Amino acid sequence: MNNPLADRMRPKELSEVVGQKHLLSEGKALYNMIENGEIPNLIFYGPSGIGKTTVASIIANKTKRALRKLNGTSASTSDIRDIVAEIDTFTAPNGILLYLDEIQYFNKRQQQSLLEYIENGKITLIASTTENPYFYVYSAILSRSTVFEFKSIDSEEIIPAVKRGFDFLSQENNIEIEYSDEVLRKIAVGCGGDVRKALNSVENCYLATTAKDGKKIISVETAEELAQKSAMRYDRDGDEHYDIVSAYQKSMRGSDPDAALHYLARLLEAGDLPSACRRLMVCACEDVGLAYPQIIPIVKAAVDAAMMVGLPEARIPLADAVILVATSPKSNSGEAAIDRALADVKNGKAGPIPRTLQNKHFDGEDAKVKGQHYVYPHPYPNHWVKQQYLPDNIKNAKYYEYGDNKNEQAFKAYWDKIKK
Repeated sequence: MNNPLADRMRPKELSEVVGQKHLLSEGKALYNMIENGEIPNLIFYGPSGIGKTTVASIIANKTKRALRKLNGTSASTSDIRDIVAEIDTFTAPNGILLYLDEIQYFNKRQQQSLLEYIENGKITLIASTTENPYFYVYSAILSRSTVFEFKSIDSEEIIPAVKRGFDFLSQENNIEIEYSDEVLRKIAVGCGGDVRKALNSVENCYLATTAKDGKKIISVETAEELAQKSAMRYDRDGDEHYDIVSAYQKSMRGSDPDAALHYLARLLEAGDLPSACRRLMVCACEDVGLAYPQIIPIVKAAVDAAMMVGLPEARIPLADAVILVATSPKSNSGEAAIDRALADVKNGKAGPIPRTLQNKHFDGEDAKVKGQHYVYPHPYPNHWVKQQYLPDNIKNAKYYEYGDNKNEQAFKAYWDKIKK
């Protein structure tokens, strides 16, 4: 059985790699390293299907090193020992380039077993990961490696690769293949920035089309049906999840309803209703807060409605609430105030509760001043009377600062007048 199309037509030169111009354009650091043939240990970080393995293969060819591949999900320490045994043998006269895919699945001990060999230069390590390497890769490996981030590829950049895929199949099978620009676009958009998936779709379209009069005509309907629907990368436990929910909340905080709706759509398309609701509720409290306190029960009602009706109808109350949060006046005075109070408590600034506020109505024999002397505020004008509420050691602490919005300034004017 043939290898997948993506493997059969894998680029041999850097100029053929789709995307990654920020790394592989002439004059860039990684480009220069590869062209000079002096390769340090590298870590390639980024989504799957965007050229990490391809670039590693090109590096192995250019440096004439024996390429060995392991996958962190299935490889063991014994697999590493087998590769080490090849050092200085006729199978690897110029050294070994070890491409370790998904290194984040290697435990600390497995990663440590590589250290001796990557330090003496007999093994050059190129590790790849779809997760942030600074969280998942052992620090000793990181300190001996250079990290390069590979980025998702725009659909416009993938279109030429899709076209080359059809042309490659045409030459490989000695048959004419006809396709429209719309077919190319359907496949490029549907693959979600993953070139491997795009080429898989190309091959599937070829296999699913019957030849007539010595040629195959790829229809838009076939491309639409077989293009892998992954226009949005999403893993609820991966970096992409946290990037999307972060962008979602920051767009609401930044008062951009269009961007907020875009990221809401990505969450809903992935079926992640809980994250969409949770971050929306947090944003209403944290970023709008006292500038428009009525928003909190409104958003809570929208979230409850969304959770009750489920998808796809949940999109409607959530869209209403997201637009409301994004376009509302903003204030984080409440969050800032509680954070200041928490900082004092964590730093031991807590002191005894004033006697006037304690929940007891009798004094021990050692009490220097008898009587609680709490003053009930409601009989006084405006239901307020001056009295100490904070512990003695922080009695002058100020946690809450009125925001500059209309709502909080009205409250400030009210209390400034009363408290004089």
